[in-house]
Amino acid sequence: MSRVVQVDAFILTVPRDEPYLGALGPGEAPNKRGYFVRQGNKTVYPIFDRSVVVRVITDSGEAGWGETYGIVAPKATTAIIVDLLADFVVGRDPAEAPAIHDDLYSLMRVRGYTGGFYLDALAAVDIALWDAAGKVAGKPIYELLGGRRRKELSGYVSGLPRPTLDERAVFAKDWLGRGFDRFKFAGAVAGEGIVQEMAKLREALGDDTQIGCDMHWAHTPDEAIDAIKQMEPYDLWFAEAPIAPENLKGLAKVAQSVDTPIGVGEEWRTLFEAQLRFDADAVKIVQPEMGHTGITEFIRISKAAHERGISILPHATVGSGIFLAASLHASFSLEGVIGHEYQHSVVERNHNLMTNRIVCTNGNYQLSDAAGLGVEPTEDMLSRLELQTD
Repeated sequence: MSRVVQVDAFILTVPRDEPYLGALGPGEAPNKRGYFVRQGNKTVYPIFDRSVVVRVITDSGEAGWGETYGIVAPKATTAIIVDLLADFVVGRDPAEAPAIHDDLYSLMRVRGYTGGFYLDALAAVDIALWDAAGKVAGKPIYELLGGRRRKELSGYVSGLPRPTLDERAVFAKDWLGRGFDRFKFAGAVAGEGIVQEMAKLREALGDDTQIGCDMHWAHTPDEAIDAIKQMEPYDLWFAEAPIAPENLKGLAKVAQSVDTPIGVGEEWRTLFEAQLRFDADAVKIVQPEMGHTGITEFIRISKAAHERGISILPHATVGSGIFLAASLHASFSLEGVIGHEYQHSVVERNHNLMTNRIVCTNGNYQLSDAAGLGVEPTEDMLSRLELQTD
């Protein structure tokens, strides 16, 4: 038995030459904190990459690493970890990560803290505990989760950050030439409209590829239904996040009114949220986001989805590579996983931050069999970490 003796929280900031999703458009100038609002989905983003990183240290000297989103207001998340969660983790056995997760969740549930920054903080701690548990046991996390079900996992190219539709089509064809045949474009930056974007990409990529559309919560139910039906003649693979996620009734209406599978779930933190959508027949593809769920809830959501015949297509966006590694370990161990997001603009530029770099070659992810997550922060990443003490 091993015990946690220390929990640390850090903020990691990595500059970008170009903001996530591509160049800024009209009305998208950043404010003094480096935040701007994408006009296509009214969502705030930073002009840099940023995440919250957690380290747990055991009495045997093993360090487990975890990560969650720090895109905006990262000190809200680190304060929860430092001021509240850390003291309730010290002294616990990391091999009991699911039980620790549930205990930490219960601390604040009656106060209504069942999502948001609190659950993001919990997700980072959870990943770090699983990493530590794997290192103590000398096993990769997928072994702790029941074993590896596949040798490789298909990755889909996510995002085509070029300023014009013609350039985005050329960019997609370049990825096709690199062995990728699955794509997702971002509706929030589809300046000519998502139907035109879908038509152009289908023309450029041919009939032997799969193309999904991230609709970025930007539509009413009726608008979403109309847009999806207009894209369906071009063999739309799936429609992600078509309407506001809290509109459960509207989401069910969309899902039941179109032939295209509806994909949702990146903003969920727990199985409780997922079950409401499953029960409403509002989703055909679930997209758990490791940076929000942690390993424990990611597994619970995915297993519940598989039991209902819902496909699993994990989401993965801005991070150093820690929670991406966790997502891959979980995905390699699960039934019903049909692929995994590949955020090329994040993963490839962050190779210098992680040892045993995560690669997606010829359209397929590979996975390290080293203990724990199989990745460690490099000296470059360690030099960028800002320790938070309050």
